[in-house]
Amino acid sequence: MKYENAGEVIPEKLLKEIQKYAAGKLLYIPIGKEKKGWGEATGYRDRLQKRNRMIRNKYAGGMTVSELADEYFLSLDSIKKIIYSKRNDGHMTYAPTVRSAVEYTNIGMLEEWIQCFLQLTLKTDPVLYDFMEEKHVYFGVVKFPLRLVQLDGIEVWGNAIGADEPDETGDHAADLPPLLIQYEEGKFYCIEQKEMLAALKRRKVNAYPTVIVLKETADYKRFMKHYGNVLFFIDRT
Repeated sequence: MKYENAGEVIPEKLLKEIQKYAAGKLLYIPIGKEKKGWGEATGYRDRLQKRNRMIRNKYAGGMTVSELADEYFLSLDSIKKIIYSKRNDGHMTYAPTVRSAVEYTNIGMLEEWIQCFLQLTLKTDPVLYDFMEEKHVYFGVVKFPLRLVQLDGIEVWGNAIGADEPDETGDHAADLPPLLIQYEEGKFYCIEQKEMLAALKRRKVNAYPTVIVLKETADYKRFMKHYGNVLFFIDRT
C-alpha cells in the first residue's frame, strides 16, 4: 500500500484534530460506502495540486513563505513542505506570456494563471487588488479583434513608433502577455494594459491573444449569445 503525507491530503484544521488523538500513529482510513466519495476525493486532490502549483509559482515569483502562509491560511512549515516537495504533480512554471497562459488554460488553470499575472506581474497597481477580490469568469485565450475595444483614455496616434517598441505580431506575440479585456454592458474595455493596446493599434494589429473578463450574469449571457461561438481559442503557441 502506498502511503501519503497527511499534511498534503487533509485540511490543516482537520489534521490538527486528528493529531490530538493519533499523533505519530499509522492509520488506515476505510473507503466510504457511497460511490460518490471517490469523485469527491479525486476532486479535492486536484484542488490541492492546483493550490500547491500556485504556491510554488508565487514563491518563485518573489512572495515570501510568510506572505504565502497568510494568503492560504497554512502554517510556515506546511508552506515550506509544499515549496520543497520533490513530488511530481505536474508543476508548471508561471511566466507573463501568451505561451504560459495557453499552457495553463489547457490544464484548466486559466484563473490561477491570471492570479499570478495580477499579483506577480501587475503588482504595482493597487487598484488591481480590488479587482482580484471580485468573482469573475474568464473566457480565453482567444484571438480577439481589437477594433471592438473601447479606446476611451487610450492615446493611439502619439509619437512615431520607437525602435525599441516590442513587436506584438507573429511568433513574438507568444512571449508577450495576453490582453485582459473586460466585457460590460455590451462593450469591451481594456482593464490595465492601455500602453500595450495603444502599441498594438499603432502597429495596426487586427487581432491579438486575449482573455475576456466577465462578472455579471447578464454580461456573461449576452457575451455568450453574441461572441461565444465566433471567437477562436488558441490551444497552442
